[in-house]
Amino acid sequence: MTMNLLMKCKNIEETKRFYRDTLDFNVSDTAEDTCTATKAQGTIVFTSGDMIQGSPNFSGTVYFFLPQVEEYFNTIKDSVEVQWPLQNMSYGTKEFGIKDCNGYHLAFAEKRE
Repeated sequence: MTMNLLMKCKNIEETKRFYRDTLDFNVSDTAEDTCTATKAQGTIVFTSGDMIQGSPNFSGTVYFFLPQVEEYFNTIKDSVEVQWPLQNMSYGTKEFGIKDCNGYHLAFAEKRE
């Protein structure tokens, strides 16, 4: 099963730049007022249109599992708002968390063996 998230963004152009230039996601325009950002088989579709009312709001954390998470952390850590630093978690992952340009929390993790 594949799951994609549809999330409200403040500004579609700012969101595209952040995900493409800062986080090195593949970003494409998908429809009027929307874009799709993908990395490591994870997909978020952002909209600045009226299909989702109100401001960006989400009470969870979106996890992306990718290989070489430490290398990725070292690449982006100085360009993002780090929420928690790269660390080994008790539940078997090496991960870190950031806040994106819309205030959403993202985590990037690698399963430890």
